[in-house]
Amino acid sequence: MEITLPNILTWLRIVMIPVLGLLFLLPAPWSNGAAAFVFALASVTDWLDGFLARRWNQSSPFGAFLDPVADKLIVAIALIIVLVESPTALVAVPVAVIIGREIAVSALREWMAELGQRASVAVGMTGKVKTALQMIAIVFLLYRHQIEGVPTWPVGLVMLYIAAGLTLYSMVLYLSAALRTLDRVGQG
Repeated sequence: MEITLPNILTWLRIVMIPVLGLLFLLPAPWSNGAAAFVFALASVTDWLDGFLARRWNQSSPFGAFLDPVADKLIVAIALIIVLVESPTALVAVPVAVIIGREIAVSALREWMAELGQRASVAVGMTGKVKTALQMIAIVFLLYRHQIEGVPTWPVGLVMLYIAAGLTLYSMVLYLSAALRTLDRVGQG
């Protein structure tokens, strides 16, 4: 593994996972704000590592593997934290949709890669919008305090439902692309 700043940022995001969990468990009045800050910082490193890898031509097979793993891990842990803090069906539904989709699409990408067709299920604009909305929603849900009179919890929950809807839509797009590719490969 080549040591580059993008790879260091990805490793930093992985290191932030237990920090996020520990902050959640602290019985301090500032723990939600600190957890939201750590998740927001992780979200920024997610964008920054990809930007720098492309800009500095430092993309690597290891980075291409590790980056989505780091993203999925910290998002899953943050969503589980949100669900533990508010264990209701209203929260469980989008959490299950998002985590379930991430597992399904990861498996689909791996399968398509084994067939030499990974590019057919590359991340599209819908996935990028979904990710941005999901990250902001999670920050709001972790924070739980008002910002300038705006209640972050309900706003975050609405955003999480929109992200879950985009999650399902993007999964349909990935599955359709994969099926078209499999039909084409099977006929070739």
